[in-house]
Amino acid sequence: MNGQPPDGGTERAVREPSDMMPPTFWACHEQYHQAYFEYAAVQLGDKAAADKLVDTTFVFLAVIWRRVTASENPGALAWGLLKERVAMELEAQGREVAALETLAFERAIRAACDPILDSFRKEFRAQVAELEDGLGLYAAMALLPERQFDVMVLRSALGFSTKRTALVMGVSEATVRSTRRSAKRRLAVELGLTTSDGGDADDEQ
Repeated sequence: MNGQPPDGGTERAVREPSDMMPPTFWACHEQYHQAYFEYAAVQLGDKAAADKLVDTTFVFLAVIWRRVTASENPGALAWGLLKERVAMELEAQGREVAALETLAFERAIRAACDPILDSFRKEFRAQVAELEDGLGLYAAMALLPERQFDVMVLRSALGFSTKRTALVMGVSEATVRSTRRSAKRRLAVELGLTTSDGGDADDEQ
């Protein structure tokens, strides 16, 4: 990382509010941009719209950069801003975040559920038949609290490591691990399954 702005539309856009952003801004851009894009694309179901939303989010971050760097947790502030803008975009389209009738949300749930189903099939071999269609798991995912849902999408749907998920959300790795375990326990309860508190081997990834 050399602290220089990357090529592309974001550089041109950011130069409108500021002719010269500090290296810390471009380091933030390099660290978070791709993850933000992937999350927004899952929620919006439209890569072009996600790309535009993430670029404008970084433009706004550039405008308030002093406030961002002065905050106790810049990562959490930036993540919150992204989620707020995703929600605003969905609202403008007459859609809701985490609404089962939203096709993008259904895709997000299905993408996140596939690896979870594989894990549950191994853990609950005697009840494989009840898990085969995954419909119960899809519905249970929709009921997860916001942080648990985000962790499951980032870790399971997008395949992020615990470390990267923590970085993107602005939380500790321990928080990601405990949140993921809580989410899986809640999903198991919703499905009428019994799980141990031993955690998952891939929680350490």
